Amino acid sequence: MTAEQITFITFGILLVVALAFDLGLLSKKTTQITIKKALWQTAFWVSLALAFFVFVWVQNGHERAIKYVSAYLMEWSLSIDNIFVFILIFQSFKVRDKFYGRVLLIGILMAIIFRIIFIAIGIELVERFHFILYIFGAFLVYTGFNMFKTKHDEDEEAPNMESNKVYKLLKRVLPLTPEDGDGKWSIRKEGKKLFTSLFVVVIILGTTDILFALDSIPAVFTLAEGDKLVIYTSNIFAVLGLRSLFFLLQGAKDKFGHLQHGIAIILIFIGLKMLLEDLLIKYAGIKEIPIYVSLLVIVTCILASIIYSINVSNRAHENGKGPDAGIDREIH
Repeated sequence: MTAEQITFITFGILLVVALAFDLGLLSKKTTQITIKKALWQTAFWVSLALAFFVFVWVQNGHERAIKYVSAYLMEWSLSIDNIFVFILIFQSFKVRDKFYGRVLLIGILMAIIFRIIFIAIGIELVERFHFILYIFGAFLVYTGFNMFKTKHDEDEEAPNMESNKVYKLLKRVLPLTPEDGDGKWSIRKEGKKLFTSLFVVVIILGTTDILFALDSIPAVFTLAEGDKLVIYTSNIFAVLGLRSLFFLLQGAKDKFGHLQHGIAIILIFIGLKMLLEDLLIKYAGIKEIPIYVSLLVIVTCILASIIYSINVSNRAHENGKGPDAGIDREIH
């Protein structure tokens, strides 16, 4: 058995045990999730991802381990920004707090399935058509510049789901009800089966993650240099930590107002790396850009944008301009 096979098997075992532990002991169907509990759950998933980093280092060498942790940090930082979109979706459908955990769980499991499919397709396409990397690179640079120019609105309201394409499609093909069915996915009224708002939210969460994957998967593919083990494991670990991170960050949106700028710089850097690395190697005699450089850029951008966001938020709060982040209250 090869080192890679052992690593994949270990990852699978870790995943099953961790999910059983998280769902069986740390999470109940309608239990209240406090900030303290969310912090412990987040620490659990991050610690597990970092423990796997150590295992990859021992089993597969330091270079592969650095690729893994770089890809994981990239996905994790994107997850923070994406969580705020999830919060807006929950607000739009007026989801009750006690159903957050269950809806997020199903939505995230759907997201994992979609990502596995996307990654498999992406790897196959790149192996067959190398030029696709340049398309990915140009897309990441374009996305990064757009993200950097987008202004963060602290008073951003929940989006109008009537204009959401997925919601429009669901309304056309399924009988829907605005009720949440007290936690059920469907109810019966006058003998007719109706799908509840919770069912709609789960579908929208899962499909929304597909849009997020359009940015993250090409970026991770570049960081991992096409390494399937790194791509799959870093993605899945980052997505599995979304639920606890949601409860930890809920109500603290204004504290991370400039995180998107750090993420934008990372995307631009990775996009340029995809576009220019082959040219630099061929014409400038420069060897491939070390993975350590990518890791340094990612860590620096994430930390700098978070610290800057918190400082701006604190100054605004001191001046009476910032909303109360509300992180001291319990989240149900």
